[in-house]
Amino acid sequence: MPTAPRPATTARPSLTERRKAETQLEIARTAAALFAERGAAVTADEIARAAGVALRTFYRYFRTKEDAVAPLLAVGVRQWLDDLAAPAAGPDAPPVRETLERAARRALTPADAPETEALHWTRGLLRAMPGDPALRAVWHRVHHDSEEALVPVLARLTDADPPAVRLAAAAANTAMRVAVEEWAAGDEPEDGPRGPAELVTHAMRALTAGLPELDGRKG
Repeated sequence: MPTAPRPATTARPSLTERRKAETQLEIARTAAALFAERGAAVTADEIARAAGVALRTFYRYFRTKEDAVAPLLAVGVRQWLDDLAAPAAGPDAPPVRETLERAARRALTPADAPETEALHWTRGLLRAMPGDPALRAVWHRVHHDSEEALVPVLARLTDADPPAVRLAAAAANTAMRVAVEEWAAGDEPEDGPRGPAELVTHAMRALTAGLPELDGRKG
């Protein structure tokens, strides 16, 4: 019986790259907290000072003050994509539809205090966005990028043709976005019955119902 091909190993980021990513995420957390508290009135200088970095360092990493929140918004997206990129294999592997739903729930279920705090900050950011079109543009850019990244992941999981794969990626990504936006507009806790994980389940099922290609997976 032939063995399954071994997945390609990903090179571990260098120490410099890891430090850069940590600095960017720390600035992003600070920016998110300030935007949630004060809205568009926040300046890049205030974000830099609160994060403990020079303004020159801030602009080395980010083009605008709104761009600074992108690393935080992308954390859940990366977790979701990483989860999907390493699915269970073998004859008992669930269909793609179920794999998508499970991964989405895990991505929106905070496992610890930092993840709970990140969702809290995301809620604050989403509430600040109506008064800051540039901040809203960052949110939509993050989701556009996640949809593009989802296409090759789904293509490896299903035998569907390219248009169906794109539709599935758009539907799944929209379900994630709508679930977080709906949760952020209310006052339910992160892990409640109307939390983002529950909302994404309903949204995912509704938006992918017309895609029978997701009922199986690549053999």
